[in-house]
Amino acid sequence: MSDDQISPAFPAPLRPEIESLETSKILQVWSLGFGREDLIPLWVGEGDRPTPDFICEAAVAALRDGQTFYTHKRGLPELRQALADYTNGLYGTTVAVERLTVTSSGMNGIMLTLQTIVKPGDNVVVVTPIWPNILSAVEIAGGLVRPVELEARPEGGFRFDLQRLEDAIDARTCAIFIASPGNPTGWVMTPEEQRAVLDLCRARRLWLIADGFIYDGMAEGRRAAPSFLEISEPEDPLVVVGSFSKTWAMTGWRLGWLIHPPSLADNFDRLIEFNTSGAQAFLQQGCLAAIRDGESYVADNVARCRQGGELVFQRLSGFSRVRIARPQGAFYAFFAVEGMADSLDFAKQVLLETGVGLTPGSAFGPGGEGHLRLCFASSTERLSEALDRLQPLLG
Repeated sequence: MSDDQISPAFPAPLRPEIESLETSKILQVWSLGFGREDLIPLWVGEGDRPTPDFICEAAVAALRDGQTFYTHKRGLPELRQALADYTNGLYGTTVAVERLTVTSSGMNGIMLTLQTIVKPGDNVVVVTPIWPNILSAVEIAGGLVRPVELEARPEGGFRFDLQRLEDAIDARTCAIFIASPGNPTGWVMTPEEQRAVLDLCRARRLWLIADGFIYDGMAEGRRAAPSFLEISEPEDPLVVVGSFSKTWAMTGWRLGWLIHPPSLADNFDRLIEFNTSGAQAFLQQGCLAAIRDGESYVADNVARCRQGGELVFQRLSGFSRVRIARPQGAFYAFFAVEGMADSLDFAKQVLLETGVGLTPGSAFGPGGEGHLRLCFASSTERLSEALDRLQPLLG
């Protein structure tokens, strides 16, 4: 065939899992408002503060010191040890350093885990509503998603149903994915619920992938929400995903970690070689500074988010069209709106009419429609202005 006979459309086939991926509904709203001068962006999971100086300075010093070469694929030994110490201090556990792997973002950690355990035709039971990237990640890995919806309470908020989770498992199920504290719902599993799910995974020989960032423990004076790490053994079929993004205001740094059985260490070492060859050493030095010197910053950030969350809850509770429960964890308000038929269309309307960026609930899979998500990790001044703008549509 001559060059002038070649079709302008590239003819070679793509994997159907990739070709059929839908554009995120979060991105659809983001694209509509990005660059708008009067924008108040409360649509994505990040605050309005840049990364603290002490973290940035550590990374810059490492960069100037020449830490720009390949390094340990599973992360700097001192960072892995610091993560183990931090985890054990937070939860009272005895997680060993060989169970820690540093990843190029929390999302990269999730993809590495799915690459490890999902075979074509397998399915993963996922508790929804959940961050949409999780659902797409399972499909990219060649698996199928079996969603299990949290039960929406009439007064607002959500309830977990263990029987519904168990009923979703079949012969091709390889894993259960649960995020707690939940994004977008703010739902937090109880230790009793966690123990029941872990026992189920042990009995059915299923992997349990647990995600959720450390923001607030709320009950009983805890420093963090309950973790599966508190009730598990080292060789349990459990992988816990962590990220530096939220806790230390490092969303753009794209670094995270996994806590996994020791037997998976070599597997992750090999997979990282073929995916990223490891995270940048100078950025890891910033992460090390965050863990070692960031306790007061984290405490201040948690207090700030509590204040913002209470403001948002009180104001939204007074809007006539809104049904909301106080979130148990995370820094999101996920609220139902009376008379909202299509949350994507309504989020676009809100953006165009008020300049406030919210996330449509339908972006988060089954159980999300009828809701909007608002990230309250911002100053009370910024949040007050956003709520003033929203009142004519929601009040």
